[in-house]
Amino acid sequence: MSRPTTRVYDRLLDLVAIPEFRTDPTSRPVSAINEVFTGDPLAEIPAGTADDVVAAVERARAAQVAWAERDPKDRVAVLERFAKLVMRNRDELMNIVQAETGKSRASAQEEVLDCLITARHYAKVAPGLLAPKRVQGMLPGLTKAVVHRQPKGVVGVIAPWNYPLNLAATDALAALAAGNAVVIKPASITPFCALAAADMFYRAGLPRDLFQVVPGSGGTVGGAIVENVDYLMFTGSTATGRVLGRQCGERLIGYSAELGGKNAMIVTAGADLDEVAEVATRAFYSNSGQLCISVERVYVEKSIAPQLIETLTARVRAMSVGPGYDFEAEMGSLISRDQLDVVTTHVDDAVAKGARLLAGGRPRPDLGPLFYEPTLLTDVPEDATCYEEETFGPVVSIYPVDSVEEAIAKANDTEYGLNSSVFAGSDAEGEQIAARLRTGTVNVGEGYVAGWGSVAGPMGGMGVSGVGRRHGDEGLLKYTEAQTIATQRLINMSGPGFVPRKRWQQMLAPATNAMRFLPTR
Repeated sequence: MSRPTTRVYDRLLDLVAIPEFRTDPTSRPVSAINEVFTGDPLAEIPAGTADDVVAAVERARAAQVAWAERDPKDRVAVLERFAKLVMRNRDELMNIVQAETGKSRASAQEEVLDCLITARHYAKVAPGLLAPKRVQGMLPGLTKAVVHRQPKGVVGVIAPWNYPLNLAATDALAALAAGNAVVIKPASITPFCALAAADMFYRAGLPRDLFQVVPGSGGTVGGAIVENVDYLMFTGSTATGRVLGRQCGERLIGYSAELGGKNAMIVTAGADLDEVAEVATRAFYSNSGQLCISVERVYVEKSIAPQLIETLTARVRAMSVGPGYDFEAEMGSLISRDQLDVVTTHVDDAVAKGARLLAGGRPRPDLGPLFYEPTLLTDVPEDATCYEEETFGPVVSIYPVDSVEEAIAKANDTEYGLNSSVFAGSDAEGEQIAARLRTGTVNVGEGYVAGWGSVAGPMGGMGVSGVGRRHGDEGLLKYTEAQTIATQRLINMSGPGFVPRKRWQQMLAPATNAMRFLPTR
């Protein structure tokens, strides 16, 4: 296996939602997309404009009317075909992901499998979630009340560079199942992953105007999406999330966001430390730590800290790191020079301030231009940048603590609240600790995969780690407006003609109070 061919990129370029570019490639400026492993050029991508976004939204809005009128079972048939195509074309999809991101093959496969399970989940549950629901009316027997779910209209998705395939596709899967159209701005450095998702959607039978990819800068294309869509889904930094939240608030449109995290792992006495070390290599270094839900802090009881440090250090030092379109390397590259600079700065700062380096701590230009070793630190002082700030790279700090109580307090001592991990002597002990952690997902006996992969449960952040949820019922229903249709029968609120008005009004309060004895459904 190797990086995708020119033919693949030519095919994907034809899916860009800029008709002028498809007929005249000189109509837009282009930027180069490079293979991260080597820095070699892969293809060029056009830069969209605000007018391109407006045109895409207009096309999407026109197509969405007929799409919303289709039976949900008809809509989810597209999701079922999408899942089959993803499974059939998984090798090519992984190649595209690896070329643009530099991640390991295992991390690329996570993206593909997430597309698969999310499509199948919403294909199964969407018709039931979207079906009209009878609820208790104002006057039982006289008032019929039914809740309907109407799609928002056009959903804008601003997707990140770290998981550019599944976070382009899976948020769209729920929105499309709910009857919406989607206009997406991929990250500027990973546009072909979103186009690969578009390819799967179109081949699955989705009308082309219902999922449109407009590449370009965040300021131009992203800003135009926020100004024109009916709902926004964003994945990225907390700082950008705040800005977009204000803009959505000004327009009074709905907004959901998964933002940053400074995720903690708690390890108690009695935990299987060999298992912890094995799971930790994924929990820490999947996608080279460029994962919002990966672990950056470990709190371990002092009685077992020396043993855990020894076991973890040996395991991390033995990790295989390098390029390759196969499953040999456990960790791949960072994605950009900016990320490499951040990681280098955080590690150098911590060590200069007294942190002890247990493993890693160096760039690896011999492997490729953007490689950095998986890194373990301990004795990290509170004034070190990486003590509180998210590194978003392969850097993890270990902190021995006196008790589980202290571990919980320190894990919660952050403005972030995205994900956490617990390893304890038993599942019951781990679950008790988990219930006290202020994060949207908590994984007991795992790092992040169990929570992320449980797509029937909601996933998102507390604190500054996010607004709203993806996955679960909430992950689909957020793309709808709840509409209550109430039908009054036989007697209206003015009362029957044979009851005097005064008497009717005197009867209302006792009758309303008596309704507390009725079942709620």
